Parts: sequence; structure tokens; C-alpha cells
Amino acid sequence: MPDAKRSVTLRWRIGTLLAGGVLINYFDRISLSVAGPQLAREFQLTPVDMGLLLSAFFWSYALVQIPAGLLLDRFGVRRIGSGGALLWAVASVMGACAGGYLGILLARLLLGIAEAPIFPANAKATGYWFARTERGRSTALFDAAAKFSNVIRVPIVAYAVVHWGWRYGFGVVAALSFAYFLVFSWLYHDPSRHPRLGREEREYLAAGGAAPESAQIVRPARLLGYLLCRRKVWGLSLGFGAYGYCFYLFLTWLPAYLVQSMHMTIMQSAGFAAVPWTCATLADLFVGGWLIDFLIAKKHDETRVRKSVLLIGMCAGLAVFGAATTTNPIIAITWISIALSGLAAAAPVGWSLPALIAPQGGVATVGSIMNLANNVMGAIAPAVTGWLLGGTQSFHSAFLVAGMVLMVGIGAFAFLLGRIESLPGPAPLRAAV
Repeated sequence: MPDAKRSVTLRWRIGTLLAGGVLINYFDRISLSVAGPQLAREFQLTPVDMGLLLSAFFWSYALVQIPAGLLLDRFGVRRIGSGGALLWAVASVMGACAGGYLGILLARLLLGIAEAPIFPANAKATGYWFARTERGRSTALFDAAAKFSNVIRVPIVAYAVVHWGWRYGFGVVAALSFAYFLVFSWLYHDPSRHPRLGREEREYLAAGGAAPESAQIVRPARLLGYLLCRRKVWGLSLGFGAYGYCFYLFLTWLPAYLVQSMHMTIMQSAGFAAVPWTCATLADLFVGGWLIDFLIAKKHDETRVRKSVLLIGMCAGLAVFGAATTTNPIIAITWISIALSGLAAAAPVGWSLPALIAPQGGVATVGSIMNLANNVMGAIAPAVTGWLLGGTQSFHSAFLVAGMVLMVGIGAFAFLLGRIESLPGPAPLRAAV
């Protein structure tokens, strides 16, 4: 009986733990966006200055992606994940104590390094802990946390910023980050080493196609070179990079857009911003998660199901063009809600793919390549938006650019990704297998 009980709960507890990390991770990222108007006044920052600050996180985050993926495949989720979580807290404390532009810039760069492993680590852990027919829901669980965090974190951080000042906004997320470090270090283990994994659930995972726990069989440099020559990896990376441009545009600039273009207060913008992020959370869970698993369980072709949701969601993201055509806040929020809902439905499909297409021992490396493209565009989007805003005093051009980038990503997913199946790996890997 103990095994039966554990088989119902343990893997979903692990999934909830991973989702909690992403939730707090995005609290860290949004603190600067919400505090932006106060920071700009206190330190006399221009829109270009703010754009560079908002993008600083993504530059270090993107540059560390490949090393983080290789380290994850070498040392595992537990060690790299817990170390990264501790550094989140340190970076947020640095932000709260910063005395000027340079201090905030350094804190954001450290935060990018610290948070670099989280999504490749979650993709790797989800592959270990969930059957293929549960991969949509389990991936959507942690990806939806990124969207849902905007529903609750903007009001929470905004309340702290408005009532106590911007330093307390950083302080709140520092406390949450340290708490997560303690919980993750205590609870997370891979299935083969988890003391509470029962026999029934272990057999279920093996029968359901959970990814085997294995270290890299070839040298990291050879594995990386092999993956960078695969069209499938390029299709996944270019498509997800386009998703990242649009997603991070809204993540970093939506509060400022509502304040500057729609003439709202900080607290009003927090309430309005919660609407599209709520829609995105629901689309992530029910379309990118439940619907995909339901259709695959009904024996529909796995490639057709996942790619259909991926492409339809990306096409819905083109509603960002609509946001460029209006000055009515209700209409603008409607278009943005459609765009973010479509992108959110596509996102868990993207994050499920590293565990489905990577050769043995290379899941985190594929995830890091994909996330590198995602976050290079995440670094470019806020900086380009700040530059366009400084020149035009309008978000019109920024939304048009986002839509055009998204069209490139749709083409990459449609024509380069191909069937969703495992890559064979380099020749020495094939021989070892």
C-alpha cells in the first residue's frame, strides 16, 4: 500500500517543486520591471538606460546557457540546481543594496548567471520523472508558473515598491529565493536516488518511456558540435528564439507600456497586466499541457499533435500586430491576451522537446542550446524596445518588430524541426548504445 500511495503523488510533488522554482525565478526577473519608474526618477535614467538594465540579465543568462547545460549533463540536476538557487538570493540582496546604476547592473548580470540552469534542469528532470503521456502536463506545470508569476508577483512587488520603496521589492524576492534553495536542497533527487520512490511508480516510469538516467557517453565538445550541426536542433532553437523575443518584450516592458502609453498608475498597471498573464497561464496548462496529453493518450500521432499546437500557438502570437494599432487600453489588453495565450500554449511543447529529441545523455545540452537562442532574443527585445521608444515615444514600432520576428520563428518550426523523435547521436554514442 505505501508504494501505491507514493505512485499517485511523488512525481507530481517533484513537478510542483520544479514549478515553484520557476515561480520564484520570475519574481526575481520582474522586480526591476516594476521598480523601473522609481529607479528612473531616483537615478535619472533614460529609456535607453532602462532598456540596457532590463537586457543585462539576459546577456549573462544567455552566455552561460551552454556551459550550464554541459554541467547539468555532467553533474546532474540536484547539485547544479541547488547551487544556482543560492546565487539567486545573493543577486537579489545585491540589487536591494545597490547604490546606483552600476550596482544594479552587476546584480542583474549575476542573477542571469545564477538562473541560467533552471529551464534546462527542469526539462532534464521532467524527462526522468514523467512518462511520455504525461510530458505535456508536467512541462506545462513549470512553464505555466512563469506566466502565473506575472499574475501575482506584479501586484506583490508593486505593493512593496509603492508603499516601502524599490529596495523592498528586491528584498521580498531575495527572501523567497533563499527559502526555495533550502526546500530544493532537501527534497529533490533523481528517481534512482530518491528515498521515497516506490516500486510501483518506478515500474510505471520505466514502462511509460521516462528518460533513462545516464551521463554523457561522448566528450562534451563532441556532443555540442554534433548537436549544432543538426537541422532539428536549429529549427527548435530559431523557433523558440522568436517566441522568446515576443515573450520577453511583454515580460520586461508591459508595466511601463501601461504606465506610459495608457497613462495608468503603477498599481493600475499591475491590475491590467494580470489579465493577459492569467489567460496565458490557463492556455499553458489546458492547451499546452492537458490537451496534448489527452490527444496523445488517444493514440493520435505525437508529432502531428505537438507541432499543431506549436504552430497554432505561434500564429496566435501574431495578435501583437493588433496591439500596435490601438490606444484603447481595453482593446490593447485584449490583443496582448490573445498573443500571450498563443505563445503560452506553444511554450510547454517547446520545453518538452529536448527530452524527446536529444540523444542519450544530452537532454540538458539540447535544452541549453534552445534556451540560448531564446534568451539572446530576450536580451535583444528589451534593448531594441528601449531604443525604439526613445526615438519614437511610442510602442507601435516595437510591437511591429515583435510580430515580424515571430513570423521567422513560425517558419523555423514548420520547415526545420521535422518529426519529433530522438536524434541518433554521434558515431561513438551509437556504438556504445
